[in-house]
Amino acid sequence: MERRTIGAAALSVGAVGLGCMPMSWAYSTSQQRGDRSVRTVLAALDAGVRLLDTADMYGPFTNELLLGRALKGRRSEAFLSTKCGLLVGDQHVVANGRPGYVRRACDASLRRLQTDVIDLYQLHRADPEVPVEETWGAMADLVTAGKVRALGLCAVGARAGRRSGARMHDGTIRQLERVQQVFPVSAVQAELSVWSPQALDDLLPWCAARGVGVLAAMPLGSGYLTGTLKPGHGFEPDDPRARHPRFTSEMMAANQPVVAGLRRIAERHGATPAQVALAWVLRQGRHVVPVPGAKREEWAVENAAAAGLALTDQDLVEIAGLPRARGSWD
Repeated sequence: MERRTIGAAALSVGAVGLGCMPMSWAYSTSQQRGDRSVRTVLAALDAGVRLLDTADMYGPFTNELLLGRALKGRRSEAFLSTKCGLLVGDQHVVANGRPGYVRRACDASLRRLQTDVIDLYQLHRADPEVPVEETWGAMADLVTAGKVRALGLCAVGARAGRRSGARMHDGTIRQLERVQQVFPVSAVQAELSVWSPQALDDLLPWCAARGVGVLAAMPLGSGYLTGTLKPGHGFEPDDPRARHPRFTSEMMAANQPVVAGLRRIAERHGATPAQVALAWVLRQGRHVVPVPGAKREEWAVENAAAAGLALTDQDLVEIAGLPRARGSWD
């Protein structure tokens, strides 16, 4: 069977995706409700969202199970993306890129998602003990087998680049250039938002030049750019924001001018700061799809409506002039 690939054009151009991770993993776990999450997925589909993003490690496994339930009878409406390569243990996460594991992980995801094919299968992280070409080759075999339609890669963590003095996405681009020799990359998932725009410098141009789509992760700054989080807000102990250097009370206060700028623009358009933040991401290229997380129906619908918000050139100038976001490392 001929191996196939899906380029950037297939990734719901001009639309907003839905990141399903918060429904059963990490953020505010006490507020996670299975039935409400199913309703959120259905509301997103009704609002025009097509790209749904999950991973086997979210839960672990419960996020895929949730999507499988939600998509019964509506699978054809969704562009379904999931990930492999990370195993969750007790208080730790480890990478596993062995070909045999990749094949088993895919079969397990298909069962949980109650589907016969995954539209986009992403490598969550490369295994340092396995050449990434071997892992990618096993993933390409899944395309040949008809279990997967296209392959994607998640960006290497940014902090390593910060410590080494390298550009933030140098490691990701090196991995991309290696795996491209084995089988085409259809999409790259990386953080991109008004307060984390670094991917614009090198990663987005690399993808645009090769017809590779970009899934913009955390386009709402893990909730901060919605304007609903206040300094001293407080997070549950297992919420990653409780340990994030931009979510200390001091840094949340220092970054309020960023949200204030988004709110000024939103008021002119009759929109919300979150919608302005998402519309900004959409303006970064036709190959870019923001994938905000949402646990509630109203948030998913609000986010989807950002696709209809046309920012002006003046809006973009104002956003470009906002203060650089700070963290406790600055």
